[in-house]
Amino acid sequence: MLSHNKSFTNVNGQPTPPPSSDHLPIKTVQPTSMEAALNGTQPESKHHHIWLITGPAGCGKSTVAQYIAKALNLPYIEGDEFHPQANIDKMASGIPLTDADRWDWLTALREESLRRLTEGSQGVVLTCSALKRKYRDVIRVAPYYDHNVLVHFVYLHAPEDVLLQRVGARKGHYMGANMVHSQFGILEPPGKEETDVISVDVSGPIEQVEREVLSRVEEAVAAVVDRDC
Repeated sequence: MLSHNKSFTNVNGQPTPPPSSDHLPIKTVQPTSMEAALNGTQPESKHHHIWLITGPAGCGKSTVAQYIAKALNLPYIEGDEFHPQANIDKMASGIPLTDADRWDWLTALREESLRRLTEGSQGVVLTCSALKRKYRDVIRVAPYYDHNVLVHFVYLHAPEDVLLQRVGARKGHYMGANMVHSQFGILEPPGKEETDVISVDVSGPIEQVEREVLSRVEEAVAAVVDRDC
């Protein structure tokens, strides 16, 4: 057995470290994207990801976002918690928010997402209804502040009557069923030109929705990793 105190020299007489597993050229094998997700990690990439889970009230944004955050071991930001009290009071009274009500809120969500990424996380999962294209664009400009950031939208959708039924069954939530109709009135579903959007129908069981979203997110991560290689 080799002694830890024994010294070694190279052909020039200079000391070299003793052979050990720390110095062997061991080839590491990266897990596949799905294996990484199941182990609570993401494949290594130079990019950092903002996963914005979006859609009208009742589509299950918070439930799906928490599932994805846990599966990928990422921090989770609940967008509703960043609304100022004035916005919450308006929504609780059934008064739709105006664009002016939303700008500071959307900016705060973008800044908080970037802050979490600067703390070392490879990604962050964020919930925000982002019903209009211009609302999504507020988050979409995050890469201008950090060129290594990629923004992805997961758009959850279902027929209005399905979401009305779900919201009507909620207890103690400030978003009333009447707000669902008003949200559909201003909703601008992502178009084909918004290539950073993953669209998922949430009419089925929540477990099915969670699995589909995770699979689609993993496909997106794998595509970025392949592109980086």
